[in-house]
Formats: sequence, structure tokens, C-alpha cells
Amino acid sequence: MELLKAFILGGFICLIGQLLMDLTPFNVTPGHILVGYVTCGAILSGLGLYQPLIDWGGAGAAIPLSGFGHSLAQGAIEGAKTKGLLGVIGGGLEATAVGIATAIGLGLVVASLFKPKG
Repeated sequence: MELLKAFILGGFICLIGQLLMDLTPFNVTPGHILVGYVTCGAILSGLGLYQPLIDWGGAGAAIPLSGFGHSLAQGAIEGAKTKGLLGVIGGGLEATAVGIATAIGLGLVVASLFKPKG
């Protein structure tokens, strides 16, 4: 049942992005969706509305870009509680450091193994 809930929630998040790109009169690009999802995840997290989504849908909410925004916001909130104003910046980076480092490392490996056609 957990897999089904994760699939439904993750698919719904992706559906919203696709509909925004396809049906809005503006030229909404994947970059706009990326920034929008990270920002919305951080805002919903700050308001306490994103954790219930993760509790219900698990990885369906934690894996998409909105989950990254949630992690940033939670790290910043925790950093502010422990270290004050400077902890806001450091806490967000601390909470997401593993994901960022993994993305950079895997990007380097893939870029080293494959050559783009151009």
C-alpha cells in the first residue's frame, strides 16, 4: 500500500508540473517548474504542511524537487534554532549536503563516461 501511495502522490506532483507547462498561456519551462517546486516545497514546509504529505506518501513526496525544498527549509529552521541567524544558511546546506554532493559526483562520472553529440 505504501508503494501505491508513493506512486500516486509522486505522479500527482509530476502531473501538476506537466499541466503547468502544457496548459498555461505563458512559456513555462522545466527550469521554471524546478524553481517553483523547490520554492513551494520550502514554503509548505515552513508552514508545516509538507511533513504530512511525506508521512502519507513517503518517497512520493520526499524524492521530487519539492522534497528538496522541504529539506532545505527544515535544515534552515533547525539551524536557526541552534545557531541563530547564521545557522539559517548553514543548516539548509548541512541538511542537503549529501544529495548535492551525490548529484555533483554522479554528474561528473556520467560526463566522464559519455560524450554529447553536437
